[in-house]
Amino acid sequence: MIQPHGGSLINKDLPKVEKERILREIDEFETIQVNPQTIKVIKNIGFGVFSPLEGFMNENNYRYVLEHMYLENNVAWPFPIVLDVSETKAKSFNVDDRVILTDLTEKPIALMDIEDIYTYDKKEFAKKVYGTLDRDHPGVDSVFKMHEKLIGGEIFLINEPKAVFPELDLKPIETRVLFKQKKWDRVVAFQTRNPPHLGHEYVQKAGLTYVDGLFINPVIGKKKVGDFLDEVIIKSYQVLIDEYYPKDRVVLSTFETEMRYAGPKEAIFHAIARKNYGCDHIIIGRDHAGVGDYYGPYDAHEIFDHFPDLGIEPIKFRSFSKCSKCNAVVNDKICPHPPEMHNYFSGTEIRTALQSGKPPDPEVMRPEVAKVILQYKNPFVS
Repeated sequence: MIQPHGGSLINKDLPKVEKERILREIDEFETIQVNPQTIKVIKNIGFGVFSPLEGFMNENNYRYVLEHMYLENNVAWPFPIVLDVSETKAKSFNVDDRVILTDLTEKPIALMDIEDIYTYDKKEFAKKVYGTLDRDHPGVDSVFKMHEKLIGGEIFLINEPKAVFPELDLKPIETRVLFKQKKWDRVVAFQTRNPPHLGHEYVQKAGLTYVDGLFINPVIGKKKVGDFLDEVIIKSYQVLIDEYYPKDRVVLSTFETEMRYAGPKEAIFHAIARKNYGCDHIIIGRDHAGVGDYYGPYDAHEIFDHFPDLGIEPIKFRSFSKCSKCNAVVNDKICPHPPEMHNYFSGTEIRTALQSGKPPDPEVMRPEVAKVILQYKNPFVS
């Protein structure tokens, strides 16, 4: 099985005795209240999804990643993972202090050793990560809404954040054990933030043809308005797997993180996370993790050429469609027929049909999947 990114799987979950000691002394610590998206980052660091990160980036790693897409130790990492605080809050502690990170209810989530307190340029951050300063880009808008200071340092989990879908919340150590139990030596990951249409099913099964198992790993977390609700994505995949997939070849598990819509850089990020779960391949489609027209349709394919040491291999799909002549889902390498014979699985058309309360064409989406989605009055983030 593929090694975790950086060589070892990080585990920052404190022993029970240590947790109890810290909780007894909790009043002695300064606290930082963090939002739900940051809670997900803490959890992903804590259980190794973001290996080799052991905490939020210090200034050196922040700047190195921003410039080179590598950590200081020459391990690939596409964009900064940081914790922002207000200038006023930053004055309440110093480097080498220990603070408690809490959720919005003030429940202690993690202990943090502060290594760095530093300023940063929001325009530089946004431009180098997203390639634009346009506030219409949801990632750029998030950067400009951040606080004035960043703090870096190692974190240690005190209370595991509650999972959105506990039955599907598998940690990297658990997926790696599960894959071994299933005797899967080679596993392909599929990243998604949408319910499946027949094009998705085609690329998943095409990828599965070359390996032992398929790991369907939808993003659960903050998304932009108009994206599908998390529950809709999960339930639609469950019915598809029940009806159309071999049960011993597929695992469905959630990836709790926010969508950053960073296009090609997010494709690398998604690959690293799935590498830590134990996957040695990942399916990368057209405009992976893109939004609007900020990125070229195949930028996410090309960026992998700059990371020959990444370890996980992309399976790149340029396009897929339903060809009326072939009477099958095809890609541009295997079908000779002209564009007018192809249905390209338009996301806009699928949404339009669903918004009108009608199922999409059965040649585009399985009726069972459409039925699940149409059970919701509004299946979209609003």
